[in-house]
Amino acid sequence: MLPAAAAGDSGVKFPLHCLVWENAHRELETELHTNNIEDVDPRGRTPLHLAVSLGHLESARVLLRHGAEVTRENAKNWTVLQEAVSTGDPEMVQLVLQRRDYLKASTALSGVPELLTRIRESPDFYMEMKWEFTSWIPLVSRVCPSDVCRIWKSGASLRVDATLLGFENMTWIRGRRSYIFKGDDSCAELMEVNHDEEVVDTERLDISREMEEVTLDSMQPNDQEVAKRLTTPIVNTYLDTKDISFERCKSGIWGWRSDRTEVVNGYEAKVFSVNNVNVVTRTRTEHLTDEEKARIKSKSSYAATTQYATATNPTAITPEEYFNPNFNLQDRDIGRPIELTIRTQRFKGTLWMSEEHPLSLVEQVTPIIDLMARTSSHFARLRDFITLRFPPGFPVKIEIPLFHVLNARITFGNVNRCSTEEAAEASESAPESAIPPPCQPAGVQQLQPTGTGRRGCARACVFSLHYLQCLFDIPYFPFTFAL
Repeated sequence: MLPAAAAGDSGVKFPLHCLVWENAHRELETELHTNNIEDVDPRGRTPLHLAVSLGHLESARVLLRHGAEVTRENAKNWTVLQEAVSTGDPEMVQLVLQRRDYLKASTALSGVPELLTRIRESPDFYMEMKWEFTSWIPLVSRVCPSDVCRIWKSGASLRVDATLLGFENMTWIRGRRSYIFKGDDSCAELMEVNHDEEVVDTERLDISREMEEVTLDSMQPNDQEVAKRLTTPIVNTYLDTKDISFERCKSGIWGWRSDRTEVVNGYEAKVFSVNNVNVVTRTRTEHLTDEEKARIKSKSSYAATTQYATATNPTAITPEEYFNPNFNLQDRDIGRPIELTIRTQRFKGTLWMSEEHPLSLVEQVTPIIDLMARTSSHFARLRDFITLRFPPGFPVKIEIPLFHVLNARITFGNVNRCSTEEAAEASESAPESAIPPPCQPAGVQQLQPTGTGRRGCARACVFSLHYLQCLFDIPYFPFTFAL
């Protein structure tokens, strides 16, 4: 006999959702064989999202066991894991996190052979990215640094050299680093070379062995990891580009104005201004204690808009109301009342686009920037910007706001030419499989590796795979997981 929620019209249209509503997990197990596990209800939730929001652990466990998509977002763009954290239930968080990590590891490993082929077949190149930082504050502008990031790609090998590592607590972090990736058909290797301390940090990946060792049990999160998520805010950051516009910059005086063009590193470029781009950060805190909320509030110094959902008791919503697409729930919703803080930062940029440039932004440059964004905050901001739909051509120069008082100007130059004659000669004589030679004076004669191997578990290898996937985007790699 079906539960009450599944007996009416709602049970016909949304049988799985209605069983989840009643937490009828035994009947749900049977109905999953004849219904689509990814159907969406009128409120934009899959059965798994509904089970998690209602705190129905038994139904969530059944759905995950049958392969429900754990990375899918609901209508309000929250992931299953984020909704699990909002319930404040450690067991629910552990269940969803374990399945999410297992999916991440197994899918990444199975796609590595195609990834390595994609890297090997892409065109080789050398390029430099010049970073210049400016500020509208005079004293700050005088101490703003600059950096030249050098990039080599040869066969299945990649090298990125940088000296400016980030910006924290109003201090620039410097250090000479090289990031080197090498891959073949059966394994991959990622090395971070610290030239200052003369050490090499290595992540090696044996594909076949890792596939055997990645199991659901091996992805079991520890209590500390679960506790950390339950005591920190849920944060979702995205670019709001629905009103974005690109406008040609003008030059000349009034009455004699024309579209502005400039020559950048030998390439004629059209100059555009980028308007109406917002970086939106949404933060949820309903799962935190009053003490935790006070601690987080004391660390926040920015102006924000705070919204407290006026949801009534979740039991006040009947199944007939919830599953009726024409019924207006107004401010009511299932689950715990949401405490949401929204921060919106508007920014305006400038583009110099050249249609004569030999490099491809999507195929060659974007994957490298995505790689560097994992360890560099200014590369992360550049990555967010270049994912926008640009006018035709290659952005030979980009100017974007970086922090509250800082702008960054990035110029792409010296394409396919090494910065020293010695390095250029070494590049010509080196075999394709060799590590690309550095285009800088030799400073370290011999670097001592600090570690080789997998660091003991499959979870560490997933970190390396995250870097590999960023090099050459493969559509079915689900690496948009919210951490």
